[in-house]
Amino acid sequence: MMDNATSDIVRGRGDLMIDMGTLDTGIPLLGMTWLNLLSSLLILGIGIVAVKYAVRYFRKGLSRSRLPDLVVEFLSRFLSVLLYVAVLLVFVSSLGIEVGPVVLGLSAIIGLVLGFGMQDTLTNISSGVWIAALRPMDKGDFVTIGGYSGTVNAVGIMATELLTVDNQLITIPNKLVWNNSIINNTRMPTRRASVDVGISYKSDLDKAIRAAMDLMNAHPKVLQDPSPAVVVLGLGDSSVDLQLRAWTANADLWGVKWDLTGDIIKVFRDNGIEIPYPQRDVHMITE
Repeated sequence: MMDNATSDIVRGRGDLMIDMGTLDTGIPLLGMTWLNLLSSLLILGIGIVAVKYAVRYFRKGLSRSRLPDLVVEFLSRFLSVLLYVAVLLVFVSSLGIEVGPVVLGLSAIIGLVLGFGMQDTLTNISSGVWIAALRPMDKGDFVTIGGYSGTVNAVGIMATELLTVDNQLITIPNKLVWNNSIINNTRMPTRRASVDVGISYKSDLDKAIRAAMDLMNAHPKVLQDPSPAVVVLGLGDSSVDLQLRAWTANADLWGVKWDLTGDIIKVFRDNGIEIPYPQRDVHMITE
């Protein structure tokens, strides 16, 4: 006669045998057992994790080279897509489905899609390759494309991502990027800060120019080569239009522009130079 401990062990083995038997039972409509399904899902999970680590190490390896960040990002995303497709095919094969017919079926679907507009997709991919190869912009550059301005966040297989100064993410198809003019605002080491200001026709023009030149020459971040300048842009309805032109390092552009814009008002006031409001002379004719 078995004691209680022995009875519990036998019952535990029986439960385990029942559980293993449950895993060996078939799944209706799928033609496979629960054990096979769990194995396939395990393969899928391991594959997804492996792809993430593989892409991460691939990106780190490329980062140690002299390749630009934009090219590294593009190649990493391209490899990620290829590896995920491979994992998906392995998962489908583990389910007992022949991969060959699946590949042929996908090829037929792709061929059908190509006839109904896949041209745009291929154009985006090829445009992304050209952007990564010729590098009219790099990751981190501030650019203007088709009226949109922002910092280049990434160039993917299909689209380019720009991050605006107010933290909005703009996604532009690569074909539109490649077919548009790309204004790279940060590629060159120096930029010119231009400030427009008008003075009254009654004010001393030479004195205004000297005061503006002194202001720019006194600024610590304004370069002397090329030297700053003040030019007369035109004669407006109520003012003589001047433009202050100061060269500075690219990173200091906006700071210099804001400083000159605010300080020129104070300098002109201190020197008795009037900045006029828009005005018109009206002559009244009476009989």
